[in-house]
Amino acid sequence: MAVSRIAIIGWGSLIWDLEILSPHVAGGWLMAAGPQLPMEFSRISPKRKMGLAVCLDPVAGVACQTHVITSKRRDIHAAIEDLRARERAPAKRIGACHPDLQHGRMPEVVEIVREWCAANGWDGAVWTDLEPNFKAHTGQGFSVARGMAYLKTLRGENLAEAHAYIENAPAQTHTPLRSALRDDPWWSGLNKQAEQDRKA
Repeated sequence: MAVSRIAIIGWGSLIWDLEILSPHVAGGWLMAAGPQLPMEFSRISPKRKMGLAVCLDPVAGVACQTHVITSKRRDIHAAIEDLRARERAPAKRIGACHPDLQHGRMPEVVEIVREWCAANGWDGAVWTDLEPNFKAHTGQGFSVARGMAYLKTLRGENLAEAHAYIENAPAQTHTPLRSALRDDPWWSGLNKQAEQDRKA
């Protein structure tokens, strides 16, 4: 079944870096227009130089407002492939919801998106569904304290990338880790250094 209006739901780097997805979207981001979904910076991302990336996390995550941009695609499978290519992810890690195709790691998220589509006039939606992997990398389950401790082990460009990613995330991506970092003197020092580097 072809669909006529497909939403791409975002909350992390998609917002400031559509990258190869750019030719396949129409208009700009509708900020804070998406559903609230559970998320936390609990994914260690090779793409982000081993920094912490935000992902949907049913355990450590808290409900955060998401954002929406319109796919130019008329078919849900094409929209999935566009986002999969941008994320360098397997197709099974792209969540999707439309009348003939619904899949995602978390049935509760699929249901939230389904209800949101119905209430807001969308025929379907796709989103990044990469899993939290903090425990797989570190041997410990994610917590705010462990996330902060992990960030403090990063050096050089790895730390710079991790800092930039978290700071660039939309304000609505307001997770427990991000709240703790804003009150942390070490993180405040990184903010000051980044500001000085921009002015230099």
